[in-house]
Amino acid sequence: MHEGDDLPAAHAARPRRRRRALIAIGAVLAVALMLLAAEVTRRTLAEQDEARADPAFYTLPSPPPRGDPGEIIRIESIESAPVGAVAWRVIYHSRDLVGADIPVSGVVIIPDGPAPEGGRTVISWGHPTTGAASTCAPSRGLDPFQYIEGMHELLAEGYAVVATDYPGLGVEGASSYLLGVPESNSVLDIVRAARRIDDAHVSDRVVLWGHSQGGQAVLFAAERAAEYAHELTIEGVAVAAPAANLNALMTDDIVNLSGVTIASFAVPAYEAAYAEQYGATEITGILTPAGLKATPAMAALCLLTQNDEIHAIADPLVGGYVRSDPATTEPWQTMLQENSAGNSPVRVPVFVGQGEADELVLPSATEDYVKLLCTQNAEVTFHRYSGVTHGLAAYASLPDLLLWLPTLDGDRAETDGCR
Repeated sequence: MHEGDDLPAAHAARPRRRRRALIAIGAVLAVALMLLAAEVTRRTLAEQDEARADPAFYTLPSPPPRGDPGEIIRIESIESAPVGAVAWRVIYHSRDLVGADIPVSGVVIIPDGPAPEGGRTVISWGHPTTGAASTCAPSRGLDPFQYIEGMHELLAEGYAVVATDYPGLGVEGASSYLLGVPESNSVLDIVRAARRIDDAHVSDRVVLWGHSQGGQAVLFAAERAAEYAHELTIEGVAVAAPAANLNALMTDDIVNLSGVTIASFAVPAYEAAYAEQYGATEITGILTPAGLKATPAMAALCLLTQNDEIHAIADPLVGGYVRSDPATTEPWQTMLQENSAGNSPVRVPVFVGQGEADELVLPSATEDYVKLLCTQNAEVTFHRYSGVTHGLAAYASLPDLLLWLPTLDGDRAETDGCR
């Protein structure tokens, strides 16, 4: 028999092998889909159960208990945590603008696996605007992890992730919307809270990461950490489209729907925080009669989940919400400047991502903030993303952020310029 006489049999065997391979692949995919469906079902049922329990969790006795910053008031596990992760919902002690004890809520998430020696480095996340009412807290949502941008990627790298709601969100209390001190306190104090959870195995090493309003919060935290939370080692701060310069933000946006919405959240917060210093009438006097009347209704609504209701109130007020530009009108000019990042230098590496198609935090505003950092001898890594809008700035930044994080260490020398 010649060598070629076996070719027909070989050709016949190949389709059979291909069919067996396809069957095996199909079986694997079927199992994977079944596991995915089971995981979706598990999380959905857990989310529904937790949604029913949430109001009781966030209701504290009056007066609330007193405690040190970061001390946990209440904690519960989140059964709907993503596969491969363990999570808790927490209420912890923090401090407001004048240093008074306040309760704040948030979530703590860790990879489901052994922690490295020395504990996990923590990413403290500052979320973008969700609203100013207590019901707008991310941790109170059906999916409490929805707005933690990059959470899955960061957990996969072994980081613990903590995410504050900010004061006034979650637990009833005065709003801290765009108030740098109480926001930043809550960003740092949730790290302290996580360190009190034995099973979290969290270290004192911290990286701050925030988007939009959260960018302002974590930049303030980076500026203030050495004084407010000296036991924590801040290794770096990363921001995407940060609301760094509030004067510029108001000037740029007060003439459009976004600016009216932002201002409607800010006015009640600033009135509560600064009424004793400036007088409530001086603070609300920036508003037109129509703006003053509409503000309470807008401030009670949540961004994203109640956009239609917000638009119905805000649309007619565009161009007629304020009497003058808050950024150039006292006491707003001073209040906004006090709550803008950059009043103190940042002495850790800074990562900045900015979409060039952003119409809320304009690229020029972020570029000016980066220039300010450079004059303060900060070490800045700045990335611009063509065609990226405000809402996608954090996601666009993630690949570069994940490359930047490993360059950080706790022994880094003092910053020496921009790059």
